[in-house]
Amino acid sequence: MDDRFEIFLVATPGLEAPLAAEAAALGWQPVVQPGGVTITGGWTDVWRANLWLRGATRVLARVGQFRALHLAQLDKRARKFPWADVLCRDVPVRVETTCKASRIYHAGAATQRIERAIAEELGAPLAPDAALVIKVRIEDDLVTISLDTTGESLHKRGHKEAVAKAPMRETMAAMFLREMGFDGSQPVLDPMCGSGTFVIEAAEIAAGLAPGRSRGFGFQQLASFDPAAWDAMRGAAAPRPAIPHFFGSDRDASAIRMSQANAQRAGVAALTSFDCRAIGDLERPGCSPGIVIVNPPYGARIGNKGPLFGLHAAMGQVFKERLGGWRVGIVTSEGALAKATGLPLESGPVVAHGGLKVRLWRTGVL
Repeated sequence: MDDRFEIFLVATPGLEAPLAAEAAALGWQPVVQPGGVTITGGWTDVWRANLWLRGATRVLARVGQFRALHLAQLDKRARKFPWADVLCRDVPVRVETTCKASRIYHAGAATQRIERAIAEELGAPLAPDAALVIKVRIEDDLVTISLDTTGESLHKRGHKEAVAKAPMRETMAAMFLREMGFDGSQPVLDPMCGSGTFVIEAAEIAAGLAPGRSRGFGFQQLASFDPAAWDAMRGAAAPRPAIPHFFGSDRDASAIRMSQANAQRAGVAALTSFDCRAIGDLERPGCSPGIVIVNPPYGARIGNKGPLFGLHAAMGQVFKERLGGWRVGIVTSEGALAKATGLPLESGPVVAHGGLKVRLWRTGVL
């Protein structure tokens, strides 16, 4: 098996471009594809991608390909695949297969052949709830074998326990911040902060904290895993000094308590400030202008849309009156609500968010 292979970084649909920009900033040469970004590298690149990428939801290592025109051929070639190079004999696995435009069209039958090959040739146990997943794609008769090296989705950073209603996923929040031009140096304000995701992500970026520092990964169960090299990689991720100018507010006192607890667990409590206040009581932070970013109610899952037009209009007025010099980003599934703010907003690409289609609407400097 080659030392270098294709690595697919799965993106939230609609956020492939900022994920590619993030990967490029980390030194890879990304190629944007539907649903994600492809890079080339070895196992240390897989580890580093899981540890450092804020916008990827998972990292798939494409470890092999072969052609198969029928199930008997799939069975034969799956048995010859060097499973021992990537899998451990004592770690349970499960196989997920998709078929597209191929003579092998029954995904369930294909899964059975590959699982049997792994069990009989390698001896690894199979389990329907195994954390380690082998993803097989059969397209145009080409069988691509990928390992899900992540485990739980990367939006689960490992230090956030308290979650508000309809939360913004950390992966999405990080990419929306990137699309706002955030590079860690600007102040960030979220006046409807919920459980504090935007504010905490911004503070972590400013402090140079690795998003995967508090969690484990699927690749730690693979034959290629080197614990000493991994410890060295994690140990090299030293935080840097940052200015404490990341602000969140919310009218819900329980949301503020959640935000403060989450910031404490994330190690950024000293960089963040959370206050209980309604949008109408918003005060201009005592720092240079920066970025306002907010994920207000859309009416699709929380409440109904009627009163939200008034809320958005009031929010826009507050921003214009009190935050001159700042730039504003609003995430919403409803263009009419964004326009109700009266702000000079431009919309970004459609992004899939929990069954909804949302956009980031941005202003220039107010």
